[in-house]
Amino acid sequence: MKNHIRLLLVILILILAVSVTAAQDEEPLVVFAAYATPIEEPWDGVIHVALQAAADEGRIEYEYQDEIGYSGDMEIVLREVAEETAPDVIFGDAFGNEEAVRRVARDYPDIAFVFGSGLGPAQPNLSVFDNWIHEPAYLSGLIAGSVTESGIVGVVGGYPVPEVNRIVNAFIQGVTEVNEEAEVRVTFINSWFDPAAAQEAAQAQVDAGADILFAERFGVIDVAAENELWAFGNMSDQNELAPETVITGPVWDMGPTIDFVLDQVEAGSYTGLDLKDFSMMAYGGASLAPLYGFEQTLDADLLKMVREREQQITDGLFRVNIDEATPNGAVVPENTTIGG
Repeated sequence: MKNHIRLLLVILILILAVSVTAAQDEEPLVVFAAYATPIEEPWDGVIHVALQAAADEGRIEYEYQDEIGYSGDMEIVLREVAEETAPDVIFGDAFGNEEAVRRVARDYPDIAFVFGSGLGPAQPNLSVFDNWIHEPAYLSGLIAGSVTESGIVGVVGGYPVPEVNRIVNAFIQGVTEVNEEAEVRVTFINSWFDPAAAQEAAQAQVDAGADILFAERFGVIDVAAENELWAFGNMSDQNELAPETVITGPVWDMGPTIDFVLDQVEAGSYTGLDLKDFSMMAYGGASLAPLYGFEQTLDADLLKMVREREQQITDGLFRVNIDEATPNGAVVPENTTIGG
């Protein structure tokens, strides 16, 4: 009997040792990210921050290249990385590089490609995501419509494409819900990243009477700060850019999307999917940025309404409209071409 017990103990010890060794031998996934714009641009910056967090946790080995642009270099970069590094996953932004990304993904089916896109996934290995942050954009609009004194709210956006339009329209929905008399003026700058153009457009709106600015693009907050006006950031928590100026704004968190993809790749069950839901409030992929003390400035009834509506959205009891049409009256540059 004692011999049997000793044998069982030895077997258990061996199993434990093998399990520990296997865990120690597990290598982190290798992840590469390809960004068309600089990572200072909030859209790509959000992806980068989430991937860097995963790297800091030791879950992935992470490398990236930004400022690739839209002139054909994306395909070259992706093919070089696929051939020379063969990472487990390649993240990035498609849109202006849509066809190039899909060509490369098709040629390397053993690599998981996960790209921001307004189109659908492709089997077996191309998943798509987008910044579905219209819900907190609507909440931001509720605040903007309540605090404007001039009744004019300015919005500066990149391109009049569905991904941008739905954010701007949700913001407008919030503004007009609490302030039917408010006028929301929207200007598109025909660029994903051109701070100087965004600043010029924002200043023009201020000169025309806007006392609140929604910075859908990077650069607008500088103008709000210079004019001592309140502003709303976009995609990332941008309060640190101007703490006395930025009330809040819609925040996009790529963490839930990245965690899901890494889990699938590690389990050997990855396939091309539309990852849309992971960027919504109910999944923790979108939120309203902290108010950083503005609670003391804003009306208590307004804050109560915003928090109640926020909870209703998370609980699935209130649905923010998804309107991807170009906002009425928006200023759109002539000869708009989606790219960089």
